[in-house]
Amino acid sequence: MEEDIKPLLVPVGGDESSYGIMNIQFNPEDFKCKRPFHVEPTNIVSVNDDMQRVTDKASAMSKRIHYYSRLTSPADRALIAPDHVLPAPDEIYVYSPLGTAFKVDSCTDGYGKNSSVVTIFMIWNTMMGTSILSIPWGIKQAGFTSGIILILLMGILTLYCCYRVVKSRKMIPLIDTSNWEFPDVCKYYFGSFGQWSSLLFSMVSLVGAMVVYWVLMSNFLFNTGRFIYNFVHDINVTDIVPGTNGSNKVICPSAASSHPPQNKSVIFSSGNNTGFELFEEWWNKSQTVPFYLIAVLLPLLNLKSPSFFAKFNVLGTVSVVYLVFLVTVKAARLGIHLEYNWFTENDFFVPEFRILFPQLTGVLTLAFFIHNCVITLLQNNRNQENNVRDLSIAYFLVGLTYLYVGVIIFASFPSPPLSKECIEQNFLDNFPSDDIMSFVARIFLLFQMMTVYPLLGYLARVQLLRQFFGNAYPSVFHVLVLNVAIVGAGVAMARFYPNIGGIIRYSGATCGLAFVFVYPSLIYVISLHRAGQLTWPALIIHIFIILLGLANLIAQFLL
Repeated sequence: MEEDIKPLLVPVGGDESSYGIMNIQFNPEDFKCKRPFHVEPTNIVSVNDDMQRVTDKASAMSKRIHYYSRLTSPADRALIAPDHVLPAPDEIYVYSPLGTAFKVDSCTDGYGKNSSVVTIFMIWNTMMGTSILSIPWGIKQAGFTSGIILILLMGILTLYCCYRVVKSRKMIPLIDTSNWEFPDVCKYYFGSFGQWSSLLFSMVSLVGAMVVYWVLMSNFLFNTGRFIYNFVHDINVTDIVPGTNGSNKVICPSAASSHPPQNKSVIFSSGNNTGFELFEEWWNKSQTVPFYLIAVLLPLLNLKSPSFFAKFNVLGTVSVVYLVFLVTVKAARLGIHLEYNWFTENDFFVPEFRILFPQLTGVLTLAFFIHNCVITLLQNNRNQENNVRDLSIAYFLVGLTYLYVGVIIFASFPSPPLSKECIEQNFLDNFPSDDIMSFVARIFLLFQMMTVYPLLGYLARVQLLRQFFGNAYPSVFHVLVLNVAIVGAGVAMARFYPNIGGIIRYSGATCGLAFVFVYPSLIYVISLHRAGQLTWPALIIHIFIILLGLANLIAQFLL
């Protein structure tokens, strides 16, 4: 009799994990370890085989299981497929929220194989991005002392909010949330509003990042092409901008902003002046180069699978390491140039505290932003009890990297003869295009961004088109219209507003308002209230965090 009352569709055990991109292992829990999903071959991303497919039998079984899963709610375990009806392990793909398919290669004892060191490194590598180029500018806007304090405080605040995101699934009672992402939690608490608003702010972060990438790629391509042209034609030019003398030259492009156009130069060597002037006319940072990128990147955005570009993720780590090396070498050669003026400003130095400090907090909101994918990264940790510790260490390392680059660039900037106000929103712009170390950095970053840009476009396409049409690639027309709109936004910004610090702080404060400040705090307060554990101190603290996020966004438009 006992056998008769047992559910028929219950798995019989066995757990699996798999290695995916960047050696991230998929770690399903308990009986959910075998959840096959048929993924179109063009949507499968693999670093080993670009043409992985599933068999027709596995596809048919997957569709059958999908049909059964729709008959009950996700929390109902009654219609979970048993192991004996699933395809063989070499035919199973587990579809991730990031739009990729990880192939299940082996069976283990049910836990992810990523050590704490690997988990910490993955979080650090994911969080480090283009914001690092604007940190010195942000410190200049806030003041040296207040900039350091704000980096520490924003790191702690965003870490706490990220901790609340990690714990948000565990606070939902009577429902199995082990395979939920944070947008699923938002949908649970706020319904369709939470679902669509999380999609909106997620798109803001993705499109904002793609716009910043386009501006930076235009910048790096311009300086790289200029360096190569001058080297090939043996042309020695000097920009019409103030700068230091000597082998370690630092320039101040913003001081020449009133002189048209921005990339004019004076030739000091004999040669074909007419050819150089023609090159300057057709190779302009804002008027021509942003349009040249369209010919390369728009076709790549329309590819169904970005699997080829996923192989170059390691370039992000190499670029950051090289930037740290460049900063160290430049600081050793330039020396330290600091003068403390707490509230007064002079010709060469800025006060330690400035009213423009919200511009740094906007940049830092995006710099410390990982809240929409932290659950995915941590669920692969071998020791789940160390998640909070590993997350804290990763945040500490990220903050340390930002502090090191920002403080060293600000402190070593040669003042006098140049003013600290000359520090650019992209600190590489303070080095001339013929600087060898900066040229190598721009080459690294240009190639890395050109490989990451199609991946970001793929994620935006998956999130938006699948939400509206149920298919990440409904037709060539739909994909082309979306990609033209995204590329158009990037070209327009590179043409009319090539200020990456401004773009980063606006997009960071906007998406951070939802994912960093509002949703984690509201969800925590609501869950405590439903459990009858809400206290006044907890309510006041989390309302204060929400108000901070709102003030951070409003301040971006006032300063």
